[in-house]
Amino acid sequence: MSIAEQLPKQYDPQDAQARWYPFWVDRGYFHADPGRSAKPYAIVIPPPNVTGALHLGHALNNTLQDVLIRWRRMQGYDALWMPGTDHAGIATQAVVEKRLFTEEKKTRHDIGREALVNRIWAWKHEYEARILGQLRLMGCSCDWDRTRFTLDDMCARAVRVTFFNLFKAGKIFRGKRLVNWDTQLRTAVADDEIEYKDTEGHLWTIRYPVTGSDSESLQVSTTRPETMLGDTAVAVHPGDDRYKHLIGRTVDLPLTGMQIPIIADPILVDPKFGTGCVKVTPAHDPNDYQTGLRHGLPMVNLLNPDGTYNENANAYAGLDRREVRKRVVADLEAQGLLVKVEPYTNRVGYSDRSKTPIEPYLSDQWFVRMGDGEDGSPGFAQQAMDAVTSGRLKIHPERYAKSYLDWLGEKRDWCISRQLWWGHRIPIWHVGGTATCSEVDLKRAFAGRDDVTWRESESGGWLICALNDLDPKQLPGFAFQDLEQDPDVLDTWFSSALWPHSTLGWPEQTPELAKYYPTNVLSTARDIITLWVARMVIFGQFNMGDVPFKDVYIHPVIQDGDGKRMSKSAGNGVDPVDIIELYGADALRFTLASSATETQDLRMPVEPTMLPDGRTVNTSKKFEEGRTFPNKFWNASRFAMINLEGYDPEFLPGELQGTGPVDLWILGGLARTTREVTRAFESFQFAEASRILRDFTWNDFCDWYVELAKRPLRSEDAVTRQTTQHVLVTALDTLCRLLHPIIPFVTEQVWQALNQVAPRRKDPVALAAEPAAESVCVAPWPTFPDSWGWPQSDEWVAQLREKVTALRNLRADRNVPASAKIAPTIVASGRTAMILGPFTTDIMALTGAESLRIVEAFEKPGNAAVAVLPDAEIVLPMEGLIDPKVEVEKLAKSKLDLEKQLGGVRAKLGNASFVERAPAEVVRQQRDRLAELEAQHAAVASRLAELGG
Repeated sequence: MSIAEQLPKQYDPQDAQARWYPFWVDRGYFHADPGRSAKPYAIVIPPPNVTGALHLGHALNNTLQDVLIRWRRMQGYDALWMPGTDHAGIATQAVVEKRLFTEEKKTRHDIGREALVNRIWAWKHEYEARILGQLRLMGCSCDWDRTRFTLDDMCARAVRVTFFNLFKAGKIFRGKRLVNWDTQLRTAVADDEIEYKDTEGHLWTIRYPVTGSDSESLQVSTTRPETMLGDTAVAVHPGDDRYKHLIGRTVDLPLTGMQIPIIADPILVDPKFGTGCVKVTPAHDPNDYQTGLRHGLPMVNLLNPDGTYNENANAYAGLDRREVRKRVVADLEAQGLLVKVEPYTNRVGYSDRSKTPIEPYLSDQWFVRMGDGEDGSPGFAQQAMDAVTSGRLKIHPERYAKSYLDWLGEKRDWCISRQLWWGHRIPIWHVGGTATCSEVDLKRAFAGRDDVTWRESESGGWLICALNDLDPKQLPGFAFQDLEQDPDVLDTWFSSALWPHSTLGWPEQTPELAKYYPTNVLSTARDIITLWVARMVIFGQFNMGDVPFKDVYIHPVIQDGDGKRMSKSAGNGVDPVDIIELYGADALRFTLASSATETQDLRMPVEPTMLPDGRTVNTSKKFEEGRTFPNKFWNASRFAMINLEGYDPEFLPGELQGTGPVDLWILGGLARTTREVTRAFESFQFAEASRILRDFTWNDFCDWYVELAKRPLRSEDAVTRQTTQHVLVTALDTLCRLLHPIIPFVTEQVWQALNQVAPRRKDPVALAAEPAAESVCVAPWPTFPDSWGWPQSDEWVAQLREKVTALRNLRADRNVPASAKIAPTIVASGRTAMILGPFTTDIMALTGAESLRIVEAFEKPGNAAVAVLPDAEIVLPMEGLIDPKVEVEKLAKSKLDLEKQLGGVRAKLGNASFVERAPAEVVRQQRDRLAELEAQHAAVASRLAELGG
């Protein structure tokens, strides 16, 4: 038995994955080498958070990155795909704290900072290994020798140096600002880390008496009555005639015994909305905060970090904010100051991490300055905007550049501190006021050191920033005995913003940094364009003087069939590992790559299925479609290789002269497909590349060329047989290369088998037989001469396919048994007859005909099926092929069934309530179904009439 005949009849994805991934890794194919002279191509992986397993969105993004890396590696680039994970400060600490409380009923404060951090490191080691293992299971060709973690020593040094340089340059400052506060995790969170939900609540209208007046009062409406304890003004519109006479006076703030001013503010107040009076609570509302800054109002903070009210709330101090609301409302009602309560739907922000409501909170935080300099010089935000508007950085699809530019255009300072224990500790030490420590003390303590810098704090004392930890015991004098490091850690996005250069060794001038920075492409989701992409551009330009990548590709977001976000908790998530277990990594990758269109969202209907081990998991029919394609390619490849006995690598008709039109057609198709796929990859059109490859491989190669090759492969003529074998080898070789970036495992399986039966193959350009690459992973990307093929071959094969398809359809429409031998006639003349003549035997073989005539004129028999084409008629005599009586009975039954279905659809569409209330997509589907059923009914009725039924 030959090697090819030993190939399994069915492709086993699990076997291929277990065999070829270690093979690639062991041979170092994924390892980039800065010492190589090859042109670099680099991608840094968007580091997944070490909070759990990868989801389908990760699988999509990593598939697309791997497609690019494998493709460029085959093109001869020194391709680096930098892997790694993110410590994900808030997210990781949140899940570990939740586990701690669930299992031990303890909080982080019960066990202390060091113990909690140790537990998080243990979590990190467990889940990082799981995540990286999942990437390997998918076939990701990362440079595993360079795996990085945002808290490892290399990345930590980059963070420390960046913070130091920013602080020294005056780009980092500490100040009391209004931030989004998570009371459960007791930390600030970013605007982009808030999920807004429409929440049913109430609108309370409260009366604020005008001071010194027995009759006048202002009525204000609020969804948060408890915050009135922190009101420092009531605002009206300066043009509102109802209140002009009161501007500058005061009102009595209910429940407090305080008076607060009535101010005029045209920005905060819309006189047409509500009562035209707005309470101003600068410490607990973003709009009020800005109003407070405009008018110099006091900012009264009511909250403790845990969400209870502090001493500023007087009688309500120590109570949770929810309890304060109840008591404030009750007290207002008791004093006759509660005017009314109405149901109200309010848009409430929730922390994306703890899932609890966000509180605006005035606190001391660290910020990066984003605005322009006082001299008008462009600040960080403007510099990042300029990178895109100048074309140095391109975002694909282009519409996402607007999100990037709009967000940066606000030029808001970036809050970089988090009140957590897991993360990069802020390298700032606080020391007491100038009475205990002077600048002279600082200069004496740090004389001659360029790794320490300092600045006076807004709240008094000194802020000392150091590249290395400071020990007060090693500093001279008593001034530094109260030296304490800032307890906060840096926002996760600070360290991940350094990812493109910190992973390459910066601030050290490494060979990797010199060769691979800036990287080439970043692939990511739209929801972190502002959180991550913009900030990488900012830090890349600050530290490196250049953008971190040339192109940003924004992939679509996967949703379920109803357009809902996928999640494990909602029960509609799809685990990529389950898909790999069910269908194989190639099926997962091909389905995802095929789905990566330029749409904003892609929908994937989810349904449960059972794994071999009895577990029920979620999947989608789309992955079943992805499974069939690798199998189709495997089956066609196996047939081809079984028929390569006697293959001669040195044989080739002189520059393809003498090769038949079918061979020239498939070779020309290979060249055209290569060009089209290359262009698609270059423009990040992954779905288009997948479609082109599937259509050519499935339709042209598997369904047509392989079938047409069977006859010449059996030919006793050596030249005919050798020509077909050579074309088969060229086609398989080329398709393995073209398909490899998307479906790497089946292509490696085919490549290795092909290497055994055809170890030496002729290059299409050089026309010289050379040993094949030991792996398709490192085989050169195919190239073809511009003149490859024969222009007329497309026309010839198109004629063949059209006539064969028409004849096959006639057989199917008339229910002619597959075993029945037919004797069709093609009525054609001129060029059509000339082209079809040489294909007579092929047409017979592909349609099961025992004879075929091609004539210019023909008198049709009475009982015949006819297909009328633009340039020919195909006549199929039916005598003896079917039993008319049986066929009439079958068609009559089919007609009744169609009429029943038509009745149901027509009744639904005739129901005005259904048409008006059902989603437009559902109505459209029903109308399409009606048209389809009507066409089928007409065809059956026509056929019945032909048979006299």
